[in-house]
Amino acid sequence: MRHLLEKETGIVVVGMADNGRMALQLCRELRPDVVVMDIAMPEMNGIEATRRLAAEMPGIGVLILSMHSARRYIVEALAAGARGYLLKECVSDELVRGIRTVAAHETYLSPKVADQIVKDYMKRLSSDTILPAAVVLSSREREILQLIAEGKNTKEIAFIAGISGKTVETHRQQIMKKLNLYSVAELTRYAIREGLTPLD
Repeated sequence: MRHLLEKETGIVVVGMADNGRMALQLCRELRPDVVVMDIAMPEMNGIEATRRLAAEMPGIGVLILSMHSARRYIVEALAAGARGYLLKECVSDELVRGIRTVAAHETYLSPKVADQIVKDYMKRLSSDTILPAAVVLSSREREILQLIAEGKNTKEIAFIAGISGKTVETHRQQIMKKLNLYSVAELTRYAIREGLTPLD
């Protein structure tokens, strides 16, 4: 993808990251115009990284490039602040068009994604739709939940998140209480179902 983009006039790839936490750090240092973000990443998924990026650096446009076409991923990504959403099956011309559109502070959705959004909108018009339970969790709680679901222990989570083990345990208890779940297995299943962590 990097080689493809660097052939395009006016596009320069300034950095690459393999997880959401690193993506945020690079954005702070490099201040790119556009970030092409995957959803399924370790430590911090792309939706959570997008949410933090939009809050901290709203001038940076996020274009989600994902294999996930399910409605919940699209809705969560756009609600988190993404300006565009493309499927990985897209052709190179569409990726470039998406990047240029987002760089111009406009929204870009691939046709299949736009179709999902319209269907979701029509469904909401016809009935009251309950938002996913993930919305009851704070940004930090979503981060901790993803790390729990990835099999990290309290000490590892504390190190990655930069907090104490006691704080991790407090968050874990709050998450369980809010979601009415009482085991790591239940939390993991919930995180996968809500798209907070990938199946693999």
